[in-house]
Amino acid sequence: MLSIYSQGTSAIHRLHPLTKLTAALLLIMMAYLLPGLLTPLAIFGVLVALAYAAGVGGPFLWTSLKALLPFTISLFLIQGILFPPPDATPFQIGPLTLTYEGLALAFLTATRLLALSATMLLLLRTTPPGDLVQALVERGLPRSIGYVLLAALQIAPDMSARATAILEAQRSRGLETEGTVRRLRALPALVGPLVIGALVDTEERAMALESRAFMARGPKTTLRDIPDSPADHVARTLMLLALVALIGWRIFTALRP
Repeated sequence: MLSIYSQGTSAIHRLHPLTKLTAALLLIMMAYLLPGLLTPLAIFGVLVALAYAAGVGGPFLWTSLKALLPFTISLFLIQGILFPPPDATPFQIGPLTLTYEGLALAFLTATRLLALSATMLLLLRTTPPGDLVQALVERGLPRSIGYVLLAALQIAPDMSARATAILEAQRSRGLETEGTVRRLRALPALVGPLVIGALVDTEERAMALESRAFMARGPKTTLRDIPDSPADHVARTLMLLALVALIGWRIFTALRP
């Protein structure tokens, strides 16, 4: 099974998966709970620096920005032009009537989504999916849910690789894919084998799980050993305390008259 994980030996790669998951949760909550219009963008800057320190900066930055572009355009249209906040201050740019508050809300929402998606992307870029799921299972997550989570993390890379292989095979047989009309005509030749291959792969996985007594009761053994150092324990504890303090501070400021 494929994944978006990039192998490396950096300090971020060597951290325990739960340590990175805790850090990701803390950064996401900071992006949404801390005040300031530029706070999510600053968190994204920290993530970019960490990605380059881990050796995955280029793919990380490109994927983050490419995934955010459609959301940014839709938020700009919805909040800035079509449905601005009530009592917003309008201003004119050519034929368009925009509002300062609408654009600020669109910018804040877009940067928060950028921080959220970038945090999870960095986690998956520097953590093998199997290690992440195993760490969760060792902390009490049911094995069945762990398998579903692992399959969900790997379904997109698997389907992308399968689609690429099918497309190259069809091209080698004379399928023309140049131009929009030809691509639409070639779509059934791609979708059919893709769906059938996914169904066959699902059946093979089910048989493999049954042969390994996946649902049998009792303790399970594993070939993977995930080291959990005392430094990871301390880091997770401090980040959890910081997360609780952040949530408590936000609730206190919200309830304060």
